[in-house]
Amino acid sequence: MQSDVRDRMVDEQLVARGIHDPRVLAAMRAVPRHVFVPRQDPDRAYEDHPLPIGHGQTISQPFIVAFMTDALGVEPGARVLEVGTGSGYQAAVLAAMGAEVFSIEIVPALAAHARKALEAAGIQVDGPPGEPGVVHLSIGDGSLGWPEAAPFDRIMATAAPLQLPRALVDQLGPEGRLIAPVGSSQSQELRIVERHGDDIESRVGLPVLFVPMTGVASG
Repeated sequence: MQSDVRDRMVDEQLVARGIHDPRVLAAMRAVPRHVFVPRQDPDRAYEDHPLPIGHGQTISQPFIVAFMTDALGVEPGARVLEVGTGSGYQAAVLAAMGAEVFSIEIVPALAAHARKALEAAGIQVDGPPGEPGVVHLSIGDGSLGWPEAAPFDRIMATAAPLQLPRALVDQLGPEGRLIAPVGSSQSQELRIVERHGDDIESRVGLPVLFVPMTGVASG
């Protein structure tokens, strides 16, 4: 059964590597990852590596999804901006944790596939504003954020700009937190940015390798 495979993924790839937040682990157990991968790869959906999803994009490996979600510190009811919907899997995990997710994708075909996958996974898409567990989808330039819906409690980018777009930092609300891979296609690191009143603090996390962010403010 797929639930058994998800449990094994969580135990062997996440818990064994230091992910212990029970809400992150519960979301990763609950979301059917195989729904979000291409039809030819369902049996590989729970393996510990990224998979191509077309258009030069990938679905991140389960550990990276869990690590970034854990580092983001999402609380139920949080308003979360995701830059780069991709497969829709990360948005589904955030929604499963009770966040209201605003996810923006620059490739229309990927956005269309993500919508179908989210609905197949039982996630409400474009539901009422202010409702936890809903994913709002938009097609556009994620490097500019989603100013009409700002500010956000949390922001996550799933593609790497050369430099962190100022628009994303500006759309963080009070005590907001942002996590994004930053760097070139050869060298990237996760950057964690926090807003405390008028002060902005930044620290570096794991070395990573994501697809490049496209858009006018991606560097």
